[in-house]
Amino acid sequence: MLKTAKTTAWLTILIIHLAVSPSAYAEEMVINGAGASFPFPIYSKWAYRYYKNTSTKINYLSIGSGGGIAQIKSNTIDFGASDAPLLPAELEEYGLVQFPLIIGGIVPVYNESITSSGLKLTGQVLSDIFLHKITRWNDPKIQDLNPDRELPDKEITVVHRSDPSGSTWIFTNYLSKVSEDWKSGIGNGKAVPWPSGIGAKGNEGAATFVQRIDGAIGYVEFAYAVQNNLAFISLQNKSGNFVSPAIETFQQAAENADWQNSNQYYVVLTDQPGDKSWPITGASFILMRKHQQSTEKAKALLDFFAWCYENGDALAIELDYIPIPDSVVAIINKMWENDIKADGQPVWNYDE
Repeated sequence: MLKTAKTTAWLTILIIHLAVSPSAYAEEMVINGAGASFPFPIYSKWAYRYYKNTSTKINYLSIGSGGGIAQIKSNTIDFGASDAPLLPAELEEYGLVQFPLIIGGIVPVYNESITSSGLKLTGQVLSDIFLHKITRWNDPKIQDLNPDRELPDKEITVVHRSDPSGSTWIFTNYLSKVSEDWKSGIGNGKAVPWPSGIGAKGNEGAATFVQRIDGAIGYVEFAYAVQNNLAFISLQNKSGNFVSPAIETFQQAAENADWQNSNQYYVVLTDQPGDKSWPITGASFILMRKHQQSTEKAKALLDFFAWCYENGDALAIELDYIPIPDSVVAIINKMWENDIKADGQPVWNYDE
């Protein structure tokens, strides 16, 4: 199953390469990136559309945030992507900049054999499931939240990520905020010591496992839940309301982001206030080197990201992602101009 998911990721990249062939006489720029699977659906859409209109190929491999961070640190790719923002000290140590490119939601999902979509859970009950304290679907703590549903006496199989993952970072950041037991026992990270369950590689693998394992529960980025027709949880938010994942609930959570006053865009969007806020919302970040080897390639990469900000909103919304606000994009453009250089000179000229 993991092999199938990995093959799908590579197949998408091949489609980006081959579906539209530029003129044999066009000079082709090839840019390589890797990292988070969270934004892979929208990054692949953007890359395909951009390639249709330019001679620039964007190769993006969905290998997880941990892999993307490792590769950009080792200077083997042109850009990395991570759903876990790097702390300013780490960025400085490796000579990197980061900025958000898209916002979305991590969604607890379960096998459709349990019940239809919309099962209600609190953050504490969700935490207890992943702590292996609640092990059957008809446990009173779940049944009491869902008196209108007849839940089966069936074992819960937890599916978690096996690779260092930004989705795991966002998910465990949320669990650490709503459960003291989780915070003190497991904690927040791209990889954590899971008490039980089955590991899956990538959002692709996690979605496949939940879809195929009777009694399974896991967590994926919302686009993967929709694409795989997975049932998802209605989760109690900080205001005490049960909310479903949707672009409107991600948007309300995202409105709390203070990008302008953040330190190098280190912003966390889990467990935000708001009547309709989705509790497990997060941004996906691009990582680039401050000192670029090629002005031409750096400019081509920033041209692509600028195109995503300016022309990619409709595609993002189609996949239930939240675009970055224009006011924040303006700040990011100034950061590009000030901080990203080749041969000591800025590679980006931002004209407001």
